[in-house]
Amino acid sequence: MKKILNVISSARGAASNSTQLANAIIEKLNERYPGSTVKLRDLVDQQYPHLEESHLNAFFAPAENTTNESREAAHYSDDAINELEEADIIVIGVPIYNFNIPSALKAWLDHLVRAGKTFSYGSGGAEGLVKNKKVYLAIASGGVYSDGPMKAYDFAEPYLRFILGFIGLTDITTFRVEGTNMPDLKELALQKGIESIAV
Repeated sequence: MKKILNVISSARGAASNSTQLANAIIEKLNERYPGSTVKLRDLVDQQYPHLEESHLNAFFAPAENTTNESREAAHYSDDAINELEEADIIVIGVPIYNFNIPSALKAWLDHLVRAGKTFSYGSGGAEGLVKNKKVYLAIASGGVYSDGPMKAYDFAEPYLRFILGFIGLTDITTFRVEGTNMPDLKELALQKGIESIAV
C-alpha cells in the first residue's frame, strides 16, 4: 500500500494526453500496490500563485519574526511541501508547452524548492531533504522530443530532473506520449505511451 500524489498541470482537462498517461501509470501502481491511496493536486483548478515579494520574505523570515501575514504568505508553500512529504510516489502529468513545462507547474515547484525545508546548504554544498520517494513523469508533446532532431529543444524533462533532484527526488522514471500533432504518429501516440508503462 502506497500514498500516491497525482499532480496534473494540463489545461486540457480530461482530454489531456499527459493526464491520461498519468492516470494509466496510477492504474499500474494500484495493481502493484493494492489498497494504495491517491491524492489529486490539479494545478490548473487549484493554482499556486507566482512568487511575489510577500512569499519570498516569508520564506526567509527568522522563526522569531513570524507574523500572521508571513504565515499566510507561506501557507501555499507549507501545504505543498507537506503534501509532497506525505507521499510515497509522485506522478506528475507534464504537457510540453513551447518546449517547456506549463507555468502552473513551475509555480508549484517554486513553492516546493525552499531553503531549510526541502534543501539545505548545511553540509557545504546543496543537499536535497526530500528523500526515499519515487517520481514518475508523464510527458506529452505534439512533436517527438525523446530522440531525433528535436531532442535538443526539450527543456521540460532536463529541468524537471534537475530541480526535483535538487530537493532530493532522484529516483525518476519518464513515460511519454509523443507526436500527437504529427499525422503519421498521432493515432497511436497515446496507446504507445500507455503500453510503454512499467512500474
